[in-house]
Amino acid sequence: MLPRRPGGPGSSSPPGHLRAVTRSIDAPAAADPPPRGLSAHILPTSATMIGVCMTVLSIGHLRQGGHSRVVLDKLLAFDALMFLTSAVLSFMSMRSRRAGRPQRYEGLAESVFLLGLGVLALGAVVLAFAIE
Repeated sequence: MLPRRPGGPGSSSPPGHLRAVTRSIDAPAAADPPPRGLSAHILPTSATMIGVCMTVLSIGHLRQGGHSRVVLDKLLAFDALMFLTSAVLSFMSMRSRRAGRPQRYEGLAESVFLLGLGVLALGAVVLAFAIE
């Protein structure tokens, strides 16, 4: 009589190629990463908006300086910092493992991001009225 192979007919353990799958399914839920929600969208978008602020700052330096240019420069620099803060909070939300922290960071990231969008829109209005 032949010895039984693990996972063969009449065996209670799964075949070798299914053992890893079974182990990963039976792993504790704590090993699963937390859901990322909006943070997965806020992080890359915030980084893109920092680039938009830098581009508008650079374009603004092509024309003659004045009081409106100084105001716009400061406004866009502050806005870039707001988007950076939003990106950092979003990243912290994705990396945090403590209960309740990811949601708190994500909510803050969303609020700062929306405020940054408002400041960018204000900068667009200032730029529109500054162009002669």
